[in-house]
Amino acid sequence: MCYEITCAIVVGMSAATTPRTRAAQPVVTASKRRRALDWRIRFGVLSLIWGFSFLLIKVGTEGYAPFQVTLGRLVFGTLVLAGAMAWKREPLPRGARTWGHLAVAAFFLNALPFSLFAYAELTIPSTLAGICNATSPLWGMALSLVALSEDRPTRRRVAGLGIGFLGVLTVLGAWQGFHGLDAAGTAMALLASLSYPIGWIYVRRTLAGSGHSHLSLTGAQLLLATIQLAFVTPLFTTLPGRLPVMPLLAVVALGALGTGLAVLLQYGLVAEVGPTTAQMVTYFIPVIATAAGVAILGESLTWSTPVGAAVVLAGAALTQSRPRSKSGA
Repeated sequence: MCYEITCAIVVGMSAATTPRTRAAQPVVTASKRRRALDWRIRFGVLSLIWGFSFLLIKVGTEGYAPFQVTLGRLVFGTLVLAGAMAWKREPLPRGARTWGHLAVAAFFLNALPFSLFAYAELTIPSTLAGICNATSPLWGMALSLVALSEDRPTRRRVAGLGIGFLGVLTVLGAWQGFHGLDAAGTAMALLASLSYPIGWIYVRRTLAGSGHSHLSLTGAQLLLATIQLAFVTPLFTTLPGRLPVMPLLAVVALGALGTGLAVLLQYGLVAEVGPTTAQMVTYFIPVIATAAGVAILGESLTWSTPVGAAVVLAGAALTQSRPRSKSGA
């Protein structure tokens, strides 16, 4: 669910860690040709997985406490990445400094936002949570202008920021005084979306060019997030007296698919078609989350939700746009 943030991390790191040689280029090109049709299927699967994640959170919290849902999600996600690391014989990163930075990244990119979304969906529909998640590029744009000197503001990107937040106000029904809206739950969902770009900026400043593989870093990051939740969860929850099957299956799917498999799919897409195409998944997730919430969970939908979501996505698209480079001699 932090697709656009992770894409930026992968690209930023690959530029510094992946050597490019003339000898390797034909192999990469041939690989892309052989899989020219397959990436579209993986793109669709990734969109579905992340779009349904908000429904799975809602179902999981019907049987378990939010911290328990988050812990289970992290455990099963970590197991998937651990299996991938074992298959590819990828070691965990070394160095206390690297692990310290990864602990901070684990908090802002996994432990905090996952927990906030789980708590938010106790009081808000999964459709609203999915749309709040789509505001991450807007928060990222606003923060990067302050924290990253290389990200220059342009009229188009500033306009996108304003349009995007206008869309947020539309979704929340600002003109009618946010009537019927749970303020606490909505605030937690928006804070979760804000947490992603904070973590991304931190990773970009501290771990880019570390020399470790993306799979190794992400596996270690999820492991640390799991440890963080393993300490926190017993302090705020008690062991459930029973194990409801459907919520348990939802947590397993949320972790194994929405956190583990989704990351692996995303890496493949970024490597094959580039970050620009891969991050287009951003525009499908709220649509799928809304459709799933309405069709499967029976959540209500007013006209302001899809209209506001469309405005949010339009603003997000503008914030991600880059001026065309002028060809010169």
